[in-house]
Amino acid sequence: MLKWLWLSLLVLVLDQASKLLVDASLQLYEAIPLMPSFNLTYARNTGAAFSFLSDAGGWQRWLFAGLAVLMSGFIAGWLKKLGDHETWMAAALSMVLGGAIGNLIDRVAYGYVIDFLDIYYQDWHWPAFNIADSAICIGVAIMLLDSFRAEPSSPFKKS
Repeated sequence: MLKWLWLSLLVLVLDQASKLLVDASLQLYEAIPLMPSFNLTYARNTGAAFSFLSDAGGWQRWLFAGLAVLMSGFIAGWLKKLGDHETWMAAALSMVLGGAIGNLIDRVAYGYVIDFLDIYYQDWHWPAFNIADSAICIGVAIMLLDSFRAEPSSPFKKS
């Protein structure tokens, strides 16, 4: 199922291109309202999801980069073992892989991840995120939905 790596590459290219565009076009924390409850806001996240450990002093950069490398290798191996009929799982893993590599590139190159999608309600803002984060979440959601099918797509089931 390595034929699904095109989806990982698509996620990676869209993610990196959008981040470069935001970085070149906006000042840090500048917000552009796009529609009610949705802004384009340039932010930098030195932590993990929801800025977890963002104030840890810098060591977390390499911890999260190392975890992304390990998980990317695991996901690529899982993807390689999938059967031809496991298309939903292949698509899901490919999206997660592309997103993980997209954020890994930022973390290694800059020491932070560029986020810019800002959803809010009144004064409450969801943590800013990016295309890589979106692909990871969508991929995980597909994996969960696939697990509820009559025959889930799992590399661990016996043939």
